[in-house]
Amino acid sequence: MVSASSLDRFIAEHRLPDSFRNTAENCYEPMAAWLRQRLESRTPFVLGINGAQGTGKTTLAAYLALTLGEPGQYTVAILSIDDFYLTKAERHRLAQSVHPLLATRGVPGTHDLPMLNESLSRLRDLKPGERYRLPRFDKAADDRADEASWPVISGPVDLIILEGWCVGSIAEAEADLETPVNQLESDRDADARWRHYVNERLATDYADVFAGLDALVFLQAPGFEAILRWRVEQERKLAAVAGTNAAAIMNPGQVAGFIQYFERITRNNLEVIRNSADIVLELDEYHECVASHYRE
Repeated sequence: MVSASSLDRFIAEHRLPDSFRNTAENCYEPMAAWLRQRLESRTPFVLGINGAQGTGKTTLAAYLALTLGEPGQYTVAILSIDDFYLTKAERHRLAQSVHPLLATRGVPGTHDLPMLNESLSRLRDLKPGERYRLPRFDKAADDRADEASWPVISGPVDLIILEGWCVGSIAEAEADLETPVNQLESDRDADARWRHYVNERLATDYADVFAGLDALVFLQAPGFEAILRWRVEQERKLAAVAGTNAAAIMNPGQVAGFIQYFERITRNNLEVIRNSADIVLELDEYHECVASHYRE
C-alpha cells in the first residue's frame, strides 16, 4: 500500500485530481495485490496494459511500479509501445514503399518490433548488477530520443509492464476492413490498402509479441467520444512540459484528425478485448475507475 505522503507526491507529479485517491484505493491497489500473488511464484512476470489514448495507461503503470517497487519488494520495468516507434526517417521510407499514411506514427506497422523484442528479452534475462537502458521516444519531436536520456534499470527484473493503445489488440476479419469507419479511411485509403497492411501486421508480428504476455489489463473507456476528449487533454499536458521542443504538439482540430488513424482498432478493442483481458477496469466519463472485473 502506498503511503499517504507518497500518494500526495504521485498525484502532484502526474497532475491528477484529488479523486484519483478513490481509483488508487478501489482499483489499483487490488490489482497490485493480484500481481503480488503471481510474483510469488513467477518472475519475471510480463503484464500488458491496453487502453485508448487518455485512459490512464501511463498512470496505472507508474502507480504499480510505485506500490510494488517499494524497498525490499520488486523491481519493475515499464515499457511503452510508444517508445518503440520507427524513427521519422524509417517511417518516411515505409510511406514511400507501402502507403503514405504510414508516415504517421501510431498504428501497427509503425513500430520497431525487433527493438521491442530485444528489450523484452534483455529484461527477462537481466542478471543481478547488470544494467539496461530503456528506450524512449520523444513525441514532441516525433522521433527517437537521444540514447543518453534513456533511463537505466538494474537487474534482476521481477515485473515487466508493457503498456500501449494496441497492446494485446486482435486483428479483424478481412471482410470487415472493406467499409471505411471514418473520413480518413474513406478519403486517403479508398482501396483499403493501408488498413489491410495494418491488420496483417497485427495478425502476425504483433500477435507474436503479445503472445509473450503473462496477463493483460484493459482500461475500458465509456465510448469513443470520451476518448477523443481525453486525447485533447493529454496533448495539453504534453504541451505544458514540452517547452521549446514542441513542434509536433497538436491543437484540438489536429487531434480529431489524428485519432482517426486509431479509430478502427480502438472501436474493435472496446468490443473485443473486454471479453478476453485478464482484468478489465471500467472507467467513467471523468477517468475514474468505477468497477474492476477479474477473469477466473
